[in-house]
Amino acid sequence: MNKAQLVEAVQKHLGVKVTSKAAAERAVDAVLASVRKGLRSDREVQLVGFGTFAQAVRPARRGFNPHTRKPMKIPAIRTVRFKAAADLRDST
Repeated sequence: MNKAQLVEAVQKHLGVKVTSKAAAERAVDAVLASVRKGLRSDREVQLVGFGTFAQAVRPARRGFNPHTRKPMKIPAIRTVRFKAAADLRDST
């Protein structure tokens, strides 16, 4: 499912309350922006019954260029991890 399909699903789910795709898209964008803001400030966003988004750091490591096989240093990077809640895991 891509974002456009998610917007359509939200619109259908809300039914009469949201009659336009633009309103459904604003709702989806608001949720995504709130998750981003929560990750920046609290470093973790927990949605009960869905899962937890948390900041994580992948440490620097040594790797190799697959084309030349030369060793190289891969720098540390900040990323986001998602851990699904038991309800979500059981529903799939």
